[in-house]
Amino acid sequence: MTFVPVIPESYTHVLAEFESLDPLLSALRLDSSRLKCTSLAVSPKWLALGTSGGGLNLIQKEGWKHRLFLSHREGSISQVACCSHDDDYVAVATSQGLVVVWKLNQERRGKPERIYVSSEHKGRKVTALCWDTAVLRVFVSDHMGKVSAIKLNTSKQAKAAATFVMFPIQTITTVDSSVVQLDYLDGRLLISSLTRSFLCDTEREKFWKIGNKERDGEYGACFFPGRCSAGQQPLIYCARPGSRMWEVNFDGEVISTHQFKKLLSSPPLPVITLRSEPQYDHTVGSSQSLSFPKLLHLSEHCVLTWTERGIYIFIPQNVQVLLWSEVKDIQEVAVCKNELFCLHLNGKISHLSLLSVERCVERLLRRGLWNLAARTCCLFQNSIIASRGRKSLTVDKLEHLKSQLDLTTYNDLISQLEDLILKFEPLDSACSSRRSSISSHESFSILDCGIYRIISSRRGSQSDEDSSSLHSQTLSEDERLKEFMSHQEEDQPDQCSSSHGNEDNVSHGPVTFETDKNETFLPFGIPLSFRSPSPLVSLQAVKESVSSFVRKTTEKIGTLHTSPDLKVRPEPLGDEQLCEEDVSLVTCPNEEDTEEKKEVTSQPPEDKLQELTIATAEAMTKLQDPLVLFEPKSLRIVLQEWLPQLEKTFAMEDFSVISDSGNSSMTLNGDALLIEESKNEIVDENDEKEERDSLGIEGTVDQMTRDSVNSLKEPLNDLFRVCSPCNIANGLWKDLAELTTLCLELTVLNSEIESTSGHVDHTLQHCSPEILACQFLKKYFFLLDLNRAKESVKLSYTNSPCVWDTFIEGLKEMASSSPTCIEMEEGDLPARLKLLDDSVSFDSPLLIAYATQLYEKFGESALRSLIKFYPSILPSDVMQLCHHHPAEFLAYLDSLVKSRPEDQWPSFLESLLQPESLRLDWLLLAVSHDAPPSTSIMDDEGCPRPHSHLLSWGYGQLILHLIKLPADFTTKEKMTDICRSHGFWPGYLTLCLELERRREAFTNIVHLNDMSLMEGDNGWIPETVEEWKLLLHLVQNKSTKPASQKSPNGNFSDGPSPVNVENVALLLAKVMGPDRAWSLLQECGLTLELSERFTRTCDILRIAEKRQRALIQSMLEKCDRFLWSQQA
Repeated sequence: MTFVPVIPESYTHVLAEFESLDPLLSALRLDSSRLKCTSLAVSPKWLALGTSGGGLNLIQKEGWKHRLFLSHREGSISQVACCSHDDDYVAVATSQGLVVVWKLNQERRGKPERIYVSSEHKGRKVTALCWDTAVLRVFVSDHMGKVSAIKLNTSKQAKAAATFVMFPIQTITTVDSSVVQLDYLDGRLLISSLTRSFLCDTEREKFWKIGNKERDGEYGACFFPGRCSAGQQPLIYCARPGSRMWEVNFDGEVISTHQFKKLLSSPPLPVITLRSEPQYDHTVGSSQSLSFPKLLHLSEHCVLTWTERGIYIFIPQNVQVLLWSEVKDIQEVAVCKNELFCLHLNGKISHLSLLSVERCVERLLRRGLWNLAARTCCLFQNSIIASRGRKSLTVDKLEHLKSQLDLTTYNDLISQLEDLILKFEPLDSACSSRRSSISSHESFSILDCGIYRIISSRRGSQSDEDSSSLHSQTLSEDERLKEFMSHQEEDQPDQCSSSHGNEDNVSHGPVTFETDKNETFLPFGIPLSFRSPSPLVSLQAVKESVSSFVRKTTEKIGTLHTSPDLKVRPEPLGDEQLCEEDVSLVTCPNEEDTEEKKEVTSQPPEDKLQELTIATAEAMTKLQDPLVLFEPKSLRIVLQEWLPQLEKTFAMEDFSVISDSGNSSMTLNGDALLIEESKNEIVDENDEKEERDSLGIEGTVDQMTRDSVNSLKEPLNDLFRVCSPCNIANGLWKDLAELTTLCLELTVLNSEIESTSGHVDHTLQHCSPEILACQFLKKYFFLLDLNRAKESVKLSYTNSPCVWDTFIEGLKEMASSSPTCIEMEEGDLPARLKLLDDSVSFDSPLLIAYATQLYEKFGESALRSLIKFYPSILPSDVMQLCHHHPAEFLAYLDSLVKSRPEDQWPSFLESLLQPESLRLDWLLLAVSHDAPPSTSIMDDEGCPRPHSHLLSWGYGQLILHLIKLPADFTTKEKMTDICRSHGFWPGYLTLCLELERRREAFTNIVHLNDMSLMEGDNGWIPETVEEWKLLLHLVQNKSTKPASQKSPNGNFSDGPSPVNVENVALLLAKVMGPDRAWSLLQECGLTLELSERFTRTCDILRIAEKRQRALIQSMLEKCDRFLWSQQA
């Protein structure tokens, strides 16, 4: 048996798990992968568990008895809140954003009833629910920052008219970002968002911002109630970055900042549990810089929080860490007094208690857990020896504990227990007298949770050890403040002792600081995904590899020589790279003084430019003819005749240059291709001479063709022409831009001119259209209308991402030397977004290049932030941007649609569907991502599984909006097939209704086994006798087949009413009347399968029908008498 380590004396409390809730979850069938717990809440009486199937289980904590099950068809349960001052009320938020308030009616043993359903936050994610502590009022917040209040009607007179009178929902406020946590106390509502905390006086409708410094991320805040007997005002604690908390008074003023970073360097305390033996490692770790996502008031003097690593409990008024323990994968924690209920990411629930060590050992002894009790005593022996609670944990109890252990198995443990017993001092010894002397100036009280509250008469005194440990801590905010692009601040450690400072100065008492009013804040409330900057090592490696390959090949082949008047132009540096960002007229700076820069630019001969001018004028003249302009075939012929002249004019510019031996590092990446083809070209030159001799003047046409072909063969891998190689007149440039853009739009990317021999050069026909488009973009990028080119690339090369990537690379090359691009390399996401917003025009085509740069750096968070640039950046742009990760595009699209008011979602989504073909693409994406597993949706035959239409889809709302938009018949049929093949049954049934495919709809409703689909205003009720016969026949055939698997939500009894003969017969009787229903059932031979319930229902319907007829007759007679009296 191994030796049990000893924990230092300073730890007096521990988290203990005395019982496992796994059997309870198993009994509730919440231990499967298809149905699990998604939220929880606790009150003195109830433990409330929300499920992914939309159910709410209410378990009575006394004896863990399952008392109630409340079902919700509005989606899975995302939030639950129990009323703290009245156990008869509970509030629930669903995944669809609906908030339902239930009255349980436990006092009169009635049936639970929904007393309020709020759709104020429908379509949004409800992030927090919070009850008023005095009246029946619920506060609700969502991810868009909206906070509302639901006031319930509690007067006796109003209860009688509860179905007719409901208080309107009150909108409290809308903050700048998603709400993280809500808390309420004594008329004050505390709101913690992603950026800051707010305090609201709900009675006087006043609002305060807490502190001046913003934060970025999920940080919680909670009230800390004061002691009424001592006249203490409540306090507020707000989480800050770097393991810190603000202490705030009840008026919203920051008193001090408490730093826990270094205090958390201590090793974690073990959780006392039956699942494993407690272990303790004495190794002191590094200080923990944590962000506390939520803060909860626990017991009387403690504040609890948690991270993905563990649970942390603080005594903030004393700046102490009571304990922290490793508890992995916590999703949510609910507390009640000293009890903790932890919901884990896998749906499991653990029940922990915060106890003093002595009380923990006592409970273990009462339960007969001898081994665990002995280990706990040995672990915390310093705390037990020094504690004042030894009246409860006496030597006799320890002796009894030792006697229960097996000597052969627990020999070392027994030895440690004996040492502990020897160290125990009698209560009337010197130790007791020493403690009595201490109590002369100190008194203490033992709280319910076991915490000792020391009341000192020495006001203002403080432990030197605590003081020195706190003063030795440095602020961790320095690194966070580096996010600001200007007005950087640095908090120095020595400021802690000064009389003035900002709010983040570490303090040890209620000292008020003056705030710095010159702070600069980020105006964004976006969760940042900090990542390291992308390295350039791979790009440099590629460059070196290609240069080495070209250099070696050049050494092997010496037959290729460059012309002495053609030299490569070095890459411009610094200001030489700058070109105008106004892409409507892109020209390079004047290069007359090139002698100092040692570069030679070969201008096209004047006659070639003149020929291009003439050819361009002829082409533009032909375009004035409507028969040419509006006929694509004729337009292509004109462009095909003009393009060779363009290729001839600019063929040798920047693409045919080869560096000399002295500039090997400047060799273009594609020179290897020229070298490989050099021998063939030399042979071709000999053939060309003979042809020119035989063909005479006509050979010039073939030469022009070969020039254009050779220009396409030249290297284009990494070189763009983003600037004009020569000065072009403004009028000519506009005509060139129009014709070049038309070539790209009509895919006229290379010239095919027939020679005099009737032969057409097919050299380039082996190149794919994508490669030709990429080459065309690189060669003539400086001539393109970039906005039209972007739309052309999206429409013509949707399935060729390489063309889009090439276009974006050209934009990056154009923007690479601008000051904005250089500044965009630094800073976090909000800083870069602000820079982009301030310095780049929204109609600039370079905006998409900067957006690509942000996406490559920050991923999905950058995509979501692009919503603010709509309509400059369209969803089709973002779809091309993240074509490798379509799920990220769905997240962007969903956020973009939900950024508009809910009533505008359909019309806004319809406006985004340009072109119309995007509808099917987006629908296919939405049903393919974040969807339930196919095995839970369809059986082996492809039929729907029972209740599978109730499963949660990640983009279910988006899918339904896409389906309900108007479209032609063919598109609707394709959408129906997509929904059918992927098992999205709500959409499939909706489309069947629109397409009048009612037989298919009824067949699938029977398989889904949910009568609610045929009830209500939107239900599918058969309209003819033939449809009723079909439905009865389907139900009858289903009843003869073996029982199918369970529904996704558990047993059929837990879900909606099943589709069986009796339920369909009851619906038939309500619609057609009992007599006609009975005759139809007799005709189908189903009367024998009906129970007495059907007979009683028919009798009631007959009575109601007679009374209704009598009432109508009576009203008609009264009207008749009234009319006759008026006539008389």
